Amino acid sequence: MKNNPEGVVEAPEAAVATAVSAAARGSSEAGETGLLALLVRVNLIQAGRRIGEIGRRSPVLTLFILLFLGGYALLAYALFDRGLRFAGSFPGLGPVLVERMLFLLFACLFALLLLSNLIISYTNLFRNREVWFLLPQPLSPRVIFQWKFIESTVLASWAFLFLIAPLLTAYGLRQGAPWHFYPATLVLMALFIVLPAVLGTWLAVLTARFLDRRAFQVTALCLAGIGLVAAFFYFQPEVVTDEELETRVLAVLDRLLMRTRFAQYPLLPSYWLASAVQQWAEGGVRGGLFFGGVLLSHVLLLGGITLTAMGGPFYRAASAVQSRTSAFGGAGWWNFWRLGRRPRGFTWPVSWLERALEWLTGLPADVRALILKDLRLFWRDTSQWAQTLVLFGLLMVYFMNLRHFSQRLTNPFWVVVISYLNLGACSLNLATVTTRFVYPQFSLEGKRLWIVGLAPLGLARVMFTKFLLTTAISLAVTGALILLSCHMLQLGTERTLYHTVAVTVMALTLNGLATGTGVLYPNLKEDNPSRIVSGFGGTFCLVLSFLYIVASVLLLAIGSPWSGYGAYRPATTVVCWGLWLGASVLLGWLPMRLAVRRVRDFEP
Repeated sequence: MKNNPEGVVEAPEAAVATAVSAAARGSSEAGETGLLALLVRVNLIQAGRRIGEIGRRSPVLTLFILLFLGGYALLAYALFDRGLRFAGSFPGLGPVLVERMLFLLFACLFALLLLSNLIISYTNLFRNREVWFLLPQPLSPRVIFQWKFIESTVLASWAFLFLIAPLLTAYGLRQGAPWHFYPATLVLMALFIVLPAVLGTWLAVLTARFLDRRAFQVTALCLAGIGLVAAFFYFQPEVVTDEELETRVLAVLDRLLMRTRFAQYPLLPSYWLASAVQQWAEGGVRGGLFFGGVLLSHVLLLGGITLTAMGGPFYRAASAVQSRTSAFGGAGWWNFWRLGRRPRGFTWPVSWLERALEWLTGLPADVRALILKDLRLFWRDTSQWAQTLVLFGLLMVYFMNLRHFSQRLTNPFWVVVISYLNLGACSLNLATVTTRFVYPQFSLEGKRLWIVGLAPLGLARVMFTKFLLTTAISLAVTGALILLSCHMLQLGTERTLYHTVAVTVMALTLNGLATGTGVLYPNLKEDNPSRIVSGFGGTFCLVLSFLYIVASVLLLAIGSPWSGYGAYRPATTVVCWGLWLGASVLLGWLPMRLAVRRVRDFEP
């Protein structure tokens, strides 16, 4: 923040927009390239100042996060190296398995990057206050779109680069790649992330432009349904008998890998990247340069079209978003017109959600009003529920494969291992939900938070209401998932109850951690949940959630009566459960306690 000559305090986003608009007015000769460079430079300065301020305010926490990131990189490298070594240890089959895994990995990452860019681009282009401030300024819509395209690409792809770096390092060392393989791989990855960014941005503009049209909605739903049905039938597992495994190994392996041949389709960008990485690691520099040239040519073509020709479609889509009343047709207009015919006794229609909340007679009226407001805002934000659909779509794929996988578990040891891996998967999903959707809830109140603070409800009750609402919803979803997965794994009643109680305690802890850290590290100047989560507080919450889940799964597995590690010892169970409950209370109660003290003297 900074003070202008009049003494008015400006937010960083407003300072960026003010500087750019002043430059646009003051220099009629400045071209679009200069204005785009100014936008990038000012935002980089603002980002550097924020990072420096965070480092000065919390040096211990900053060091802790840096150590965690470094530890993750080393651990990921060790796991990838061990996995590649194991896959390559099969005589005659190792290179085939490693190659297919590499192609399949990049194909899946391309699909995930496409979804991530679609959601983030839609939010950044059409749900961002900076965009609505810059559009009336003497700036070309093309310049605004170019800057937001760059910003969305960085936000959607930085985690991908961080996650894939240990794998490529392990792959290069395992293959004995030359030194120039590593800088060449960085260039290839930088080229690769542009293509899903371009396609995701096009889809975001198309969705924003035609989302309110019934034909577009029906077509999108039909295509999504057809895609799910086709994926369900295409990825049906192959049934292999023990006799076939003993006599015809190559034929069986070919049948098992048949479903993954789509990853080697030559027109996929993931195929170009995987081929370039593979050939460069094996010494085929010319082949790597060829596929790198294919990537570069498509990036130059599609990127050039996006940066030069998408300004007009973006402006028309932004105008459509601002002018429409609802993204789902004219039902609201119909109700207004129908009731408007009766001037006497006019009443606004009561929604089904309000009627449902009226059944909760034990809750005060102000608490029900706050719950209703949060649920409505969540539904009206397309990027929020779209990310929820993507998350649960991935979970659906997981459970579809779990159903087939569980039918082949006959060894009790592997039943125990898979059951706790399943507990870890459900817990990680819970941590994703709490970090992505619960943590930014307090910050999303924004500059209107002082109104809530002056209300009789009070900020403390607002915080506890958000905690109870998110805990109830996340626990209902995660509890249903753990019950379904335990049923698929054919676990007994005692084990199912054990996992359900564990998930219940984890839900309370993770929601308390996300709510408390969201109050302790708020960002009231930002209305984009993705950027709020990407800040220091969101990263800190994610790190603590990850460490808590890993420690919890290990303690629950060791202290379980069904662990299978030698004879059962009640003392071990008591110690493990005590450590787990102590960590749960500490991480769940302490942030909430500190947050209560913070909101008592909170000044937005």
